[in-house]
Amino acid sequence: MDLHLTGKTAVVTGASKGIGLEIVRALTAEGVRVVAAARTITPELRELDGLSTAVTVDLATPDGAAFLVERATEILGELDILINNVGGVVPGSADAGGFLEIADDAWQRTYELNLFGTVRVTRRALPSLLRRRGVIINISSIGARAAYHPVDYGTAKAALNNLTKALAEEFGAQGLRALTVSPGPTRTRNWSAPDGYAADVAAQNGLTLDEFLAQAPAQMGITTGRFTEPHETAALVTFLASPVSGNLTGADYLADGGAIKTV
Repeated sequence: MDLHLTGKTAVVTGASKGIGLEIVRALTAEGVRVVAAARTITPELRELDGLSTAVTVDLATPDGAAFLVERATEILGELDILINNVGGVVPGSADAGGFLEIADDAWQRTYELNLFGTVRVTRRALPSLLRRRGVIINISSIGARAAYHPVDYGTAKAALNNLTKALAEEFGAQGLRALTVSPGPTRTRNWSAPDGYAADVAAQNGLTLDEFLAQAPAQMGITTGRFTEPHETAALVTFLASPVSGNLTGADYLADGGAIKTV
């Protein structure tokens, strides 16, 4: 299928690894010119030099968004696609025992990373996206729909879903599309690395990482019996970013292997 993306321009945040890195790979494979934003430029992202342009930026800071969008427009010109992928669980949240153990500063850092950074980048990029009748795809989480631990992360992602719907409604008549993609457990470094989130949870339960990963899909109710691969979510994002899906807006697309059971 020709997605009609050749020559389009895109900014992808949180692009150094995992889902973000795979989105950069998928978009560039379709001929998109990409600015890939990350706090740390990984060797894997460096390998895409020539296909994409990496920009080092911390989007949890107030000035990060302005810097990123200014650099992106210098490099790309007008913007067709914005993928807000930056996010994650912060220290002091992942290792908390529950709601009562998550301090104010962890809540603040969670919202800076998972919501406010996206708000700032979107605000800066929106004039260009409107001129190009572009698309915004915000990477959320199934935690926005279900009461998973940690609660600060889930509530921030729920706010992101609401923001996306509001953008679709306010600017749809001007040609903008806005969507969310909500991954479930995905085989990224957080799940597979010895120092990742899953390893910590495994240790807390007296299991090795391999034992925990073998049991996790069934315990989490994943219908397919396995984690989602990052490239699978990236393929969905690339399709949604393309003109082929040109009448899709305001919706949230689950990439969770059936973990969310509600209609």
